[in-house]
Amino acid sequence: MSKRNIFLEGFRDGIPIGLGYFAVSFSLGIVARKAGLNAIQGFFASFFCVASAGEYALFTSIQSAATFLEIAVITLVVNARYLLMSCSLSQKFSPDAGLLPRLLVGFGVTDEIFGISFGRRGQLEPFYNYGAIAVAVPLWSIGTSLGIIAGNFLPVRFVSALSVALYGMFLAIIIPPAKRSLTIAIAVTASFAASYACTLIPLVKELSGGTRTIILTILISAVCAILKPLPEECSNE
Repeated sequence: MSKRNIFLEGFRDGIPIGLGYFAVSFSLGIVARKAGLNAIQGFFASFFCVASAGEYALFTSIQSAATFLEIAVITLVVNARYLLMSCSLSQKFSPDAGLLPRLLVGFGVTDEIFGISFGRRGQLEPFYNYGAIAVAVPLWSIGTSLGIIAGNFLPVRFVSALSVALYGMFLAIIIPPAKRSLTIAIAVTASFAASYACTLIPLVKELSGGTRTIILTILISAVCAILKPLPEECSNE
Protein backbone atom coordinates (compact mmCIF):
# COMPACT_ATOMS: atom_id res chain seq x y z
CA MET A 1 0.00 0.00 0.00
CA SER A 2 1.12 3.55 -0.71
CA LYS A 3 1.79 5.93 2.15
CA ARG A 4 -1.24 7.96 1.09
CA ASN A 5 -3.54 4.95 1.36
CA ILE A 6 -2.05 3.96 4.70
CA PHE A 7 -2.57 7.53 5.96
CA LEU A 8 -6.21 7.47 4.81
CA GLU A 9 -6.70 4.10 6.49
CA GLY A 10 -5.42 5.55 9.75
CA PHE A 11 -7.60 8.62 9.27
CA ARG A 12 -10.65 6.40 8.78
CA ASP A 13 -9.91 4.37 11.90
CA GLY A 14 -9.26 7.57 13.84
CA ILE A 15 -12.68 9.12 13.11
CA PRO A 16 -14.64 7.18 15.79
CA ILE A 17 -11.78 7.77 18.22
CA GLY A 18 -11.87 11.49 17.47
CA LEU A 19 -15.63 11.63 18.00
CA GLY A 20 -15.23 9.93 21.37
CA TYR A 21 -12.43 12.33 22.26
CA PHE A 22 -14.60 15.27 21.29
CA ALA A 23 -17.23 14.23 23.83
CA VAL A 24 -14.73 13.62 26.62
CA SER A 25 -12.70 16.78 26.04
CA PHE A 26 -15.93 18.77 25.95
CA SER A 27 -16.45 17.86 29.61
CA LEU A 28 -12.80 18.67 30.31
CA GLY A 29 -13.45 22.11 28.88
CA ILE A 30 -15.78 22.72 31.82
CA VAL A 31 -12.91 22.02 34.21
CA ALA A 32 -10.57 24.20 32.15
CA ARG A 33 -13.06 27.06 32.33
CA LYS A 34 -13.15 26.80 36.12
CA ALA A 35 -9.34 27.02 36.07
CA GLY A 36 -9.60 30.33 34.20
CA LEU A 37 -8.47 29.19 30.74
CA ASN A 38 -9.99 30.72 27.63
CA ALA A 39 -10.88 28.75 24.49
CA ILE A 40 -7.51 29.31 22.78
CA GLN A 41 -5.53 28.33 25.85
CA GLY A 42 -7.70 25.24 26.30
CA PHE A 43 -7.15 24.27 22.67
CA PHE A 44 -3.35 24.31 22.95
CA ALA A 45 -3.38 22.65 26.38
CA SER A 46 -5.36 19.74 24.90
CA PHE A 47 -3.33 19.67 21.68
CA PHE A 48 -0.02 19.22 23.49
CA CYS A 49 -1.26 16.94 26.29
CA VAL A 50 -3.87 14.65 24.66
CA ALA A 51 -4.71 12.80 27.87
CA SER A 52 -7.93 13.02 29.85
CA ALA A 53 -6.46 12.18 33.26
CA GLY A 54 -3.36 14.26 32.54
CA GLU A 55 -5.40 17.28 31.51
CA TYR A 56 -7.71 16.97 34.47
CA ALA A 57 -4.65 16.99 36.72
CA LEU A 58 -3.28 19.93 34.74
CA PHE A 59 -6.44 22.04 34.97
CA THR A 60 -7.08 21.30 38.64
CA SER A 61 -3.44 22.12 39.42
CA ILE A 62 -3.78 25.45 37.63
CA GLN A 63 -6.99 26.12 39.54
CA SER A 64 -5.19 25.49 42.83
CA ALA A 65 -2.33 27.82 41.80
CA ALA A 66 0.32 25.07 41.73
CA THR A 67 3.85 25.93 40.65
CA PHE A 68 5.20 25.06 37.21
CA LEU A 69 7.36 22.32 38.73
CA GLU A 70 4.41 20.79 40.59
CA ILE A 71 2.31 20.82 37.42
CA ALA A 72 5.11 19.21 35.40
CA VAL A 73 5.64 16.45 37.98
CA ILE A 74 1.97 15.58 38.44
CA THR A 75 1.25 15.42 34.71
CA LEU A 76 4.37 13.26 34.21
CA VAL A 77 3.23 10.80 36.88
CA VAL A 78 -0.37 10.65 35.67
CA ASN A 79 0.70 10.13 32.03
CA ALA A 80 3.62 7.79 32.74
CA ARG A 81 1.79 4.78 31.29
CA TYR A 82 2.26 6.25 27.81
CA LEU A 83 5.99 5.61 28.19
CA LEU A 84 5.22 1.89 28.27
CA MET A 85 2.90 2.16 25.28
CA SER A 86 5.52 4.05 23.28
CA CYS A 87 8.18 1.47 24.09
CA SER A 88 5.82 -1.30 23.05
CA LEU A 89 4.94 0.38 19.75
CA SER A 90 8.60 1.00 19.01
CA GLN A 91 9.05 -2.78 18.74
CA LYS A 92 6.67 -2.81 15.77
CA PHE A 93 8.68 -0.24 13.78
CA SER A 94 11.03 -1.22 11.02
CA PRO A 95 14.64 -1.11 12.25
CA ASP A 96 15.23 1.52 9.56
CA ALA A 97 12.63 3.91 10.98
CA GLY A 98 14.20 7.23 11.90
CA LEU A 99 13.96 9.23 15.10
CA LEU A 100 11.49 11.81 13.78
CA PRO A 101 8.75 9.28 12.85
CA ARG A 102 9.16 7.66 16.25
CA LEU A 103 8.79 11.01 18.00
CA LEU A 104 5.73 11.96 15.96
CA VAL A 105 4.03 8.63 16.66
CA GLY A 106 4.99 8.90 20.33
CA PHE A 107 3.42 12.35 20.51
CA GLY A 108 0.04 10.91 19.54
CA VAL A 109 0.08 7.76 21.67
CA THR A 110 -3.19 7.39 23.57
CA ASP A 111 -4.97 4.33 24.91
CA GLU A 112 -7.21 4.07 21.86
CA ILE A 113 -4.64 4.92 19.18
CA PHE A 114 -2.28 2.45 20.82
CA GLY A 115 -5.03 -0.16 20.61
CA ILE A 116 -5.68 0.21 16.88
CA SER A 117 -1.95 0.52 16.11
CA PHE A 118 -0.88 -2.52 18.06
CA GLY A 119 -3.73 -4.53 16.60
CA ARG A 120 -2.38 -4.16 13.05
CA ARG A 121 -0.46 -7.09 11.69
CA GLY A 122 3.14 -6.77 10.64
CA GLN A 123 5.41 -3.79 11.08
CA LEU A 124 3.89 -0.47 12.06
CA GLU A 125 3.84 2.13 9.30
CA PRO A 126 4.10 5.64 10.85
CA PHE A 127 1.71 7.09 8.25
CA TYR A 128 -1.09 4.98 9.74
CA ASN A 129 -0.59 6.74 13.07
CA TYR A 130 -0.24 10.10 11.34
CA GLY A 131 -3.70 9.57 9.85
CA ALA A 132 -5.28 8.63 13.18
CA ILE A 133 -3.57 11.52 14.95
CA ALA A 134 -4.62 13.97 12.22
CA VAL A 135 -8.29 13.49 13.05
CA ALA A 136 -8.24 12.48 16.75
CA VAL A 137 -6.02 15.22 18.18
CA PRO A 138 -7.77 18.21 16.50
CA LEU A 139 -11.20 16.91 17.58
CA TRP A 140 -9.87 16.46 21.11
CA SER A 141 -8.54 20.01 21.17
CA ILE A 142 -11.63 21.56 19.55
CA GLY A 143 -13.84 19.73 22.06
CA THR A 144 -11.97 21.34 24.93
CA SER A 145 -12.37 24.80 23.40
CA LEU A 146 -16.09 24.34 22.82
CA GLY A 147 -16.49 22.97 26.34
CA ILE A 148 -14.97 26.16 27.69
CA ILE A 149 -17.26 28.29 25.53
CA ALA A 150 -20.41 26.31 26.34
CA GLY A 151 -19.57 25.78 30.01
CA ASN A 152 -22.20 28.19 31.22
CA PHE A 153 -24.99 26.96 28.95
CA LEU A 154 -25.17 23.16 29.29
CA PRO A 155 -26.08 21.18 32.44
CA VAL A 156 -23.07 19.51 34.06
CA ARG A 157 -24.82 16.12 34.05
CA PHE A 158 -25.37 16.33 30.31
CA VAL A 159 -21.72 17.12 29.63
CA SER A 160 -20.51 14.33 31.94
CA ALA A 161 -22.79 11.81 30.21
CA LEU A 162 -20.99 12.46 26.92
CA SER A 163 -17.84 10.81 28.28
CA VAL A 164 -19.58 7.40 28.37
CA ALA A 165 -19.02 7.15 24.61
CA LEU A 166 -15.27 6.81 25.11
CA TYR A 167 -15.64 3.68 27.24
CA GLY A 168 -17.89 2.10 24.62
CA MET A 169 -15.33 2.90 21.93
CA PHE A 170 -12.51 1.37 23.96
CA LEU A 171 -14.54 -1.83 24.43
CA ALA A 172 -15.04 -1.94 20.66
CA ILE A 173 -11.25 -1.96 20.28
CA ILE A 174 -10.44 -4.76 22.73
CA ILE A 175 -13.41 -7.11 22.25
CA PRO A 176 -12.69 -8.28 18.64
CA PRO A 177 -9.12 -9.52 19.38
CA ALA A 178 -10.38 -11.04 22.65
CA LYS A 179 -12.97 -13.03 20.69
CA ARG A 180 -10.26 -14.37 18.36
CA SER A 181 -7.76 -15.30 21.07
CA LEU A 182 -8.46 -17.04 24.38
CA THR A 183 -5.15 -15.74 25.75
CA ILE A 184 -6.12 -12.13 25.05
CA ALA A 185 -9.60 -12.73 26.50
CA ILE A 186 -8.10 -14.08 29.72
CA ALA A 187 -5.61 -11.21 29.89
CA VAL A 188 -8.37 -8.62 29.39
CA THR A 189 -10.57 -10.25 32.04
CA ALA A 190 -7.63 -10.45 34.45
CA SER A 191 -6.88 -6.77 33.78
CA PHE A 192 -10.43 -5.73 34.64
CA ALA A 193 -10.45 -7.81 37.82
CA ALA A 194 -6.99 -6.71 38.94
CA SER A 195 -7.73 -3.06 38.20
CA TYR A 196 -10.85 -3.19 40.35
CA ALA A 197 -9.03 -5.07 43.12
CA CYS A 198 -6.34 -2.38 43.20
CA THR A 199 -8.99 0.20 44.09
CA LEU A 200 -9.77 -1.81 47.24
CA ILE A 201 -6.36 -3.03 48.43
CA PRO A 202 -4.88 -0.84 51.19
CA LEU A 203 -1.87 1.27 50.17
CA VAL A 204 -2.25 0.24 46.53
CA LYS A 205 -5.52 2.15 46.24
CA GLU A 206 -3.68 5.28 47.36
CA LEU A 207 -1.53 5.20 44.21
CA SER A 208 -2.54 7.28 41.22
CA GLY A 209 -4.52 5.63 38.45
CA GLY A 210 -1.57 6.01 36.08
CA THR A 211 0.82 4.31 38.50
CA ARG A 212 -1.57 1.41 39.07
CA THR A 213 -1.94 1.01 35.31
CA ILE A 214 1.84 0.82 34.85
CA ILE A 215 2.22 -1.80 37.58
CA LEU A 216 -0.61 -3.96 36.24
CA THR A 217 0.60 -3.61 32.65
CA ILE A 218 4.06 -4.87 33.54
CA LEU A 219 2.82 -7.72 35.74
CA ILE A 220 0.06 -9.02 33.44
CA SER A 221 2.12 -8.72 30.25
CA ALA A 222 5.05 -10.47 31.93
CA VAL A 223 2.85 -13.35 33.09
CA CYS A 224 1.33 -13.70 29.60
CA ALA A 225 4.78 -13.61 27.98
CA ILE A 226 6.03 -16.36 30.29
CA LEU A 227 2.98 -18.62 30.18
CA LYS A 228 1.91 -18.04 26.59
CA PRO A 229 4.75 -16.62 24.46
CA LEU A 230 4.06 -15.83 20.82
CA PRO A 231 5.38 -18.37 18.31
CA GLU A 232 8.44 -17.15 16.44
CA GLU A 233 6.56 -16.83 13.16
CA CYS A 234 3.88 -14.62 14.81
CA SER A 235 6.36 -12.34 16.51
CA ASN A 236 8.00 -11.62 13.13
CA GLU A 237 4.77 -10.78 11.29
